[in-house]
Amino acid sequence: MVVGVLTLEFALHGNDSLKGKRRVAQSLKMKLRNKFNVAVAETAMQESWDTLVLTAVTVSADATHARGLLQKALNMVIAAAEAELVDDDIAILSL
Repeated sequence: MVVGVLTLEFALHGNDSLKGKRRVAQSLKMKLRNKFNVAVAETAMQESWDTLVLTAVTVSADATHARGLLQKALNMVIAAAEAELVDDDIAILSL
C-alpha cells in the first residue's frame, strides 16, 4: 500500500481577508475532491491572508497509479487555479 501526497502552495495577490482566502480554498478543494476523489485540507498558514497551502492525499496499491493521479490533479490546478501556484511537491510513501 502506498500513500500519495500532493502539497500545493499559492500566493493570493490582492487578497485582503480570510474570507477571500476561504473562497479560493473551497473552490480548489471541491474541484480536487470531485474530479480526483482525493482527501484535501488546508495544512499550513491558516492565519495568513496572502498564502494558501493545500494538501491532497490518495491511497493506492500501486505507486505509479498514485503518482499519475496526483500529477493529473496538479495539471488541473495549474490550468484552473484562481491564484498563483508558487510551489508544488508530490511525495509517495510506501507503507
